[in-house]
Amino acid sequence: MEGTNLFLSKSDLAYSELRRQILSGAIPAGSRLAQYELAGSLNMSITPLREAIRRLSSEGLVDVETHRDVRVSSMNSEEARQLFEVRLSLDPTAAELAATRRTPEDITAMQHAVDNLLPVTRQWGEDALTAHRTFHQALYRASHNDVLIRLLDDLWDKSDRYRRLGLELPPGDEPRTRDLQEHHDLVELIKAGQAGDAAQLMRDHIIHSLTASAITALEDREGTQAG
Repeated sequence: MEGTNLFLSKSDLAYSELRRQILSGAIPAGSRLAQYELAGSLNMSITPLREAIRRLSSEGLVDVETHRDVRVSSMNSEEARQLFEVRLSLDPTAAELAATRRTPEDITAMQHAVDNLLPVTRQWGEDALTAHRTFHQALYRASHNDVLIRLLDDLWDKSDRYRRLGLELPPGDEPRTRDLQEHHDLVELIKAGQAGDAAQLMRDHIIHSLTASAITALEDREGTQAG
């Protein structure tokens, strides 16, 4: 919790930290939250923690049965597909807008981010995911549409659990050179102002993403369990 905002309430701090741990996989899906232990680790009473849990429940990140029985929401193909479908609509829009609105500063930020990318594979793990997010954030900001940026940032957060699942699958060992090259191609299209081509490439990029792999795996797993 280093670098936290001193003006945040204890409830806000608890919410921010728990959300981070859930989305990063530090607290795995299905885990029971030991509330008093968590409150102690966050140096606060149980009340602000429970307020944070109510917020997380409204986002669908935890399931609350009683005050004492709270679990991190399970991952399922329906949520993964819904996140995927919305990103498939919004990410190309961001790329298209970026190609028409990018500033020299935006181009510098995107170029720096793409130069620091790593292949999103099991080998590179968290470092690759962090670099991947930094690139997409730079692209989103080049759209200069604050509503779209907020929506995409939230979608990115909620998709993180599924990206990590994708890294655990057999495709998580593949070089994913296509994925890496597409980021470089996106920057070139945006720099050249080719909005339509940038939008189409972004759509193709999402279709072949780790989240798409996770959807298939979850559907197979759920089918096996149902059988």
